[in-house]
Parts: sequence; C-alpha cells; structure tokens
Amino acid sequence: MQVKRRAILGQLSDTDMRLLRVFKSVVDCGGMAAAELELNISISTISKHVKDLETRLGLTLCHRGRSGFSTTAEGDRIYQETQRVLAATDAFIRSVDDIHSRLGGQLNVAIFDKTASNPAARIGDAIALFTKQAPDVSLNMHVAPMNTIERGVIDGQFQVGIIPVHRNSASLQYNELFGETMLLYCGSKHPLFKVRNEQLTWKSLNSYRFAGLGYHSPNMEISQRVRLARKATGFDQESIATLILSGDFLGFLPDHYAKSFEAAGLMSAVKPSLFRYECSFVSAIRQSPAPQRVTQVFHDCLLQAHGKMREQGM
Repeated sequence: MQVKRRAILGQLSDTDMRLLRVFKSVVDCGGMAAAELELNISISTISKHVKDLETRLGLTLCHRGRSGFSTTAEGDRIYQETQRVLAATDAFIRSVDDIHSRLGGQLNVAIFDKTASNPAARIGDAIALFTKQAPDVSLNMHVAPMNTIERGVIDGQFQVGIIPVHRNSASLQYNELFGETMLLYCGSKHPLFKVRNEQLTWKSLNSYRFAGLGYHSPNMEISQRVRLARKATGFDQESIATLILSGDFLGFLPDHYAKSFEAAGLMSAVKPSLFRYECSFVSAIRQSPAPQRVTQVFHDCLLQAHGKMREQGM
C-alpha cells in the first residue's frame, strides 16, 4: 500500500509571506550583508528569517559563509515560486483597491537601461503626474533587459514595461512613446579613433571586433543583418560602453548616453552618417486580464507625458 507523504506546508501564513519577502530581497541583493540596507534589519535577524524559512519548507535554500552567498537548486526554484506568489498577492491587493475605487498598493515599472539621459524620454514627467493622482501607491522602478521586461509583464512581476520595439507579443499591448538614435562608437585607443573614415562600409567593418547585446533586440538584428563580427557580448548598455572604452571593440550606444564619453575624449562615433539606426520605445502592458486601475492610470500618465493618445495601441 502506497503511503502518501504529508505536505510540509498546510497553508501560507502572514509570517510565511514575510519570510518569503526577506528571502527574495536577499537573493535580489546578492547576499545578507547587501540586503541589510534594503530591509533595514540586522544581518543576524535576516539570517534567522532565512533559517526559519528553510525549517518551514524543509529545504536548504542557500549557502552562506566565507565562500560567499549562493542559492541551492532548491533555493532557485523557491525564488521563482516566491516571485509568482508575491506578484499574485500584490495583484490581489490592487484588485481590492480597484473594488474600493482607491489607488493604493504597489506598482512595478520596468525600463530598459540608459533612458534617463534621453531628452525625448518623459518618464520622469509621467511619474510626477502619477504621484499627484496616486500619492498612496508605492512605485517600484526596475531596470532590466527587454526580454526580461516583457516576460515580467506577462507573468505579472511588472505591471508596466518601457522597451525598444523589436518584436510583438500577442499577450501585450504596446504604445509608442519616444525615439532614440543609436550610433557606432570606438574608444580612444581603437584604430578608427580620429581617423578619416569616409571610405568605410558595413562590409569593411568585418575586420574589426564588435561588441553587441546578447539577446533579441534591434542591436542584435542590425549586427546580424550587416554581418558584424561579434567577439564580445554585453547584457546592458553599460557593459557595451565598457567594452568600447577598452579600445578593442566597436559597439552601438545611444547618442545621448555616449555624449559624456565623447566630451571627455574617451570615444567617438564612427561615420555616423552611415553606421546608425533608430529605435522607437514603447510602453508594454498586459492585454488580458485587463490592466487594473492603478496600472492604467500610470500608463495614461506615460502617454500624456509623451503627447500620445490612449487609442494609439500598436
């Protein structure tokens, strides 16, 4: 006769939810010491909370000690499930606020990196509009790669995403916000720095090392289309800039972000009349279920700040 194993967890209590939030913060911060400032509690208390969670679950979630912090395979799984349950809990709270016609709870907005220096971006203006309309909402801003943002919006981890256009998901509604110019740059130690480059063509760039983004994006699309020799991979604009500054790689950067490096004589655009492409940034919210009221209010503020109309959905 087969004996059924009794589940360790009967149901999640408020204490369990608090322990899960602590564990998530520890993983997000990369360790207990880093999470101390985030959580505003002592390392010893954080350690006790994580130990209590491990006891409650009957699992070892992480390794900690002189060798540093790392999650176990079980810890990785629990972290993923924690993200889902906390997102569902926050969604429930927002739904209750909707029923009461009240704007409260938390709103998670994720943006692609290096948009703050773009003069065409009005995200800060949108936030100012939103905080006036919803002063009781806790606004959480995240920076992530575009594929992570899209997946997070679909899964409910983020309520609003702001990303460059690169492909459409049937699960998301997109609205155009602003544009961005991407130019090809080299560092001051690169052979093309301060060299007359009128004769350069896309084909001639194949003899130089190229640093590109390592996920589906306009950056990846153009590098594949013109057959640039990618010899290094970055996962955000900061990493691409660092590779360019080494003097060994060419790479595309937003012109507004690269401006300070150019002014300092650390990099220059290579034949900007040819080696360039334009990006359109869009907002992304879930198609179904319909966005909750607090999400729609923030989204409307985004469109208003960028001079767009809600009917413009792509």
